[in-house]
Amino acid sequence: HNLVGLISDNNETAYVKEIRNLENWCQRNNLLLNVSKTKELIVDFSTKQERNYQTPVINECPVERVDSFKYLGVHITQDLSWSCHINTVVKKARQRLYHLRRLRDFQLPSKVLRNFYSCTIESILAGNILTWFGNSTMQDRRALQRVVRSAERTIRSELPDLHSIYSRRCWTKARKMVKDLSHPNNRLFSLLRSGKRFRSLKTNTERLRRSFFPQAIRSLNHTTT
Repeated sequence: HNLVGLISDNNETAYVKEIRNLENWCQRNNLLLNVSKTKELIVDFSTKQERNYQTPVINECPVERVDSFKYLGVHITQDLSWSCHINTVVKKARQRLYHLRRLRDFQLPSKVLRNFYSCTIESILAGNILTWFGNSTMQDRRALQRVVRSAERTIRSELPDLHSIYSRRCWTKARKMVKDLSHPNNRLFSLLRSGKRFRSLKTNTERLRRSFFPQAIRSLNHTTT
């Protein structure tokens, strides 16, 4: 489960209230929050002054505050950069390259090697790619692509690059949003007269400044038993 609260004007009352509501709901439904596995992550891009946030308490136990945590397979950090997640993905994918080389040594057909790559390596590299690839740095993208190039040398065949996979999945996702009038993001997309391209969204924000965050966002990631 994930609880997200917004802190405005350094007022944490609403966030603390949501935690109390969650705690009471679990008690009414005979559920016990596992505080030892509950983590708090604070996303704060305010540069004016450092803030001291109070530590949330659940069942009279303080919640551990972390710089990053893994949620639905994605490593989220407090600065919302994706280097931590990409480094983990690259390391995991490189471990699978050993098995790919072993299969090549057994002189298996190229088609079998490609299927193995798609199932065990590409699936790792492209996991939740819509979430993080668009805001990844060029250095991180080069690290990802080096894994793909290494697999290409092993298989001796050209493989789809991650940018193409990302673009294709973005297009598919956008088309589904356009067709689904009940989708909350349906209004963000409008096709041009050609019917082949979407109208670009106007924005004045910069990725590094991330000025679209009003104040601070606190996220509570917890488990129940």
